[in-house]
Amino acid sequence: MNIKILDYGVGNLYSLKCTLQRMGANPTIVTINDLQNDIDGLILPGVGSFTEAMKNIGSLKKKILSIADSGVPILGICLGMQIFFKKSEEGKGEGLDLMPGRVVKLPKRVKIPHMGWNNLRIVKNNEIIEGLADNSYVYFVHSYHTLPSKKDVIVTETDYGLKFPSMVANENLYGTQFHPEKSGEAGQIILENFVKLVKR
Repeated sequence: MNIKILDYGVGNLYSLKCTLQRMGANPTIVTINDLQNDIDGLILPGVGSFTEAMKNIGSLKKKILSIADSGVPILGICLGMQIFFKKSEEGKGEGLDLMPGRVVKLPKRVKIPHMGWNNLRIVKNNEIIEGLADNSYVYFVHSYHTLPSKKDVIVTETDYGLKFPSMVANENLYGTQFHPEKSGEAGQIILENFVKLVKR
């Protein structure tokens, strides 16, 4: 099973790699230049800036899009989920545009960044959350959230001054606004489900 964790300069990669290794998956961390098409699964992690992430990906964006088009399961974590979308209020640059919608800042009435544990309200069943209890707690660190144009991609929502999508899914694309590798049992269930999807 060939799972790649993409290092595009905005990552928190090693705790994710260790969590997956404990599950029996053996992921490799690769840079954007070393990313090949013949993979079974791809994870886009990330903390940091949307603009910086897309600048680092640069002309190799086409490579990620062709992997997505081929049906390979892709998991976007935090910033990795946000770059599924086209535009962000955080700055210039176009995301991968794999899902219609944009990324906006959390409202001023709440403490930013949203940091710590919060719960997931399941709004749609999907294989990525199989076995996950409604209202499970997970760990967040973010100042922006996604605003999908199509509500049917939203799998879970979280309340933090407003309801925002905390998980999205569409065909072979799965995104978490939180960090599953830091989210205890709930995060482990989600990562195990992703590994199962890769094995299919």
